[in-house]
Amino acid sequence: MFFRRAGLSPLTFFLLVVAASCGGAGIAWAQQPPPAATPPATNPTQPPLTIMVVDIQSLLQNSKSAKMVRQQIEQKRAEYAKEISHQEETLKQERDSIQRQQSSLSAEALNQKGREFQQKVNDLDRGVQSKRQALERSNAEALEKIQEVMLKIITDIAKDRKANMVFQRSELVLFDQNYDVTDDVLRRLDEQLPTLTVNFVAPAPVTPAAQPAAATADQAPPKKKK
Repeated sequence: MFFRRAGLSPLTFFLLVVAASCGGAGIAWAQQPPPAATPPATNPTQPPLTIMVVDIQSLLQNSKSAKMVRQQIEQKRAEYAKEISHQEETLKQERDSIQRQQSSLSAEALNQKGREFQQKVNDLDRGVQSKRQALERSNAEALEKIQEVMLKIITDIAKDRKANMVFQRSELVLFDQNYDVTDDVLRRLDEQLPTLTVNFVAPAPVTPAAQPAAATADQAPPKKKK
């Protein structure tokens, strides 16, 4: 069966070279092609190329630990959404109250209330951003724990099969299904990491920014010259 690589991303850390299974023989990532007139040199001691294929995305979707992580993340996201919705409703009520007072408040008082209201809106926006970043970081750290266990399992299977190169499924166009070890990895992953509790990162506290300077009308009148 012939293989064709679709160009591996430099961030794909699941491309492994298991030199230990080859008795310490090194495998080069790339080689300059020999001159056309000279046949490639052969090394009788070099082991044959043996590969494995793993569907990483499938493992991060279907493993027990990954499903548990998604469930916890979505639950926390729903909690944040409820909290934000309540804050938005409070701001809407305050906005309506300010609008009703337009005819009874002085220009200075109305401007002050407007500045205070806008500050609360800005603080809410920053709070939403802080919660989103905390969720993303919590999810990334949980998935990193899964990937650490997954990588060890893939390395063990590669040694058992005497495979000296492992490809991620999404980077291949065509391959023999006999080289796909995803099911074996999934079985071992569920055995070794059946559950995983997300260690949620707390959102960064929102410190109120300095309010805009008051209008000229709010400033104290200049002292009279004697």
